[in-house]
Amino acid sequence: MRTFTKLILAGVGVAFLAVKWTAPSFDPESLKGARVLVTGASTGIGEQIAYHYARFGAQIVITARRENVLQQVAEKCLSLGAQKALYISADMASESDPDRVVSFALDQLGGLDYLLLNHIGPSPFSMWEGDVDHTRWLMKVNFFSYIQMAWKALPSLEQSKGSLVVVSSLLGKMPSPFVAPYTSTKFALNGFFGSLQHELAMKKSNVSISICTLGLIDTESAMDKIKGITDIPAYPATDAALNIITTGATRQQELFYPWFTNIVSVVKDWFPSVTNHIIRNTYSYHP
Repeated sequence: MRTFTKLILAGVGVAFLAVKWTAPSFDPESLKGARVLVTGASTGIGEQIAYHYARFGAQIVITARRENVLQQVAEKCLSLGAQKALYISADMASESDPDRVVSFALDQLGGLDYLLLNHIGPSPFSMWEGDVDHTRWLMKVNFFSYIQMAWKALPSLEQSKGSLVVVSSLLGKMPSPFVAPYTSTKFALNGFFGSLQHELAMKKSNVSISICTLGLIDTESAMDKIKGITDIPAYPATDAALNIITTGATRQQELFYPWFTNIVSVVKDWFPSVTNHIIRNTYSYHP
């Protein structure tokens, strides 16, 4: 059994490396002057994505809820080399704000080359105790606003042969405890945009969709939530952000970051009982 498991893991590793070696090369110059909308850009991964785009000389619109923080991020983007750095505050649980943000970006930039959907609503890291209203609200923020913004931006992305980049999570492929509302939104993202990838390909659309599956990232909010509950290693937000940008720029269908999240998401289906045991013993629970 151990030999079989090693052979399977070796095969997955070889397949992963083969994909990485054949991936398109990234040309930073391709992003100079690119028109980009980044959501959830006031902190964490979204903030780092904005800074990387700025260094590449892109034209950026950023959005999040806190206008004062957005202003600071936009100013830093300009200092890093962004051709434009504009911001608009928005509540993604609103019925109208997702469309309003896309309209603002289209008006200010004259179109879009990249729509990078990254925002999430706050959710407790705890056992689910039947709060259906919160789960419904979180689905509006983490899922419905994504598809609303994607639909609004698709005509412009079609004209520019642009890219739609969706930031998802390993929790959208492998459920874990304490995140039932959050993981449900990520499963929804993977399902919807995975289906849309097929439909756009069948229509021979100019638009590429990249779905980014991330492991634990060392953002302040994530580190605060897991403190004292798990010691799963976290990976740098700035590196995750650069990988996300590269994936969109090279029009790859999927990103796994860090790399072993790909193996984990595959192996869980081969050895579900073992995987479930490991998951449940990775977290501390004190009733």
